[in-house]
Amino acid sequence: MNIQDIIKEQVTTHHVVLYMKGSPQFPQCGFSANATQMLKACGVTDFFHVDVLANPEIRQGIKEFANWPTIPQLYVGGQFVGGADIMREMYQQGELQKLLA
Repeated sequence: MNIQDIIKEQVTTHHVVLYMKGSPQFPQCGFSANATQMLKACGVTDFFHVDVLANPEIRQGIKEFANWPTIPQLYVGGQFVGGADIMREMYQQGELQKLLA
């Protein structure tokens, strides 16, 4: 499997996937920490995460997969939702909570 196939499998076999720097317990950047906190605030405590710092191929591949240059990236139901800024906007408007309910 190439890296794009691996990413596609990850986002389609798990309902909520967060590509982030670090882990939910130990995020390695503020944006990843904020994304994790928003998911938890929406009641999502068990989600699939991928530490892009541990795998340079995934770090680059995820940017190409969604054509989105930054990390973190959130996928729900196999669909790209957005990065930390979009997550924050959606959360403030109540849209993220509805999407994850």
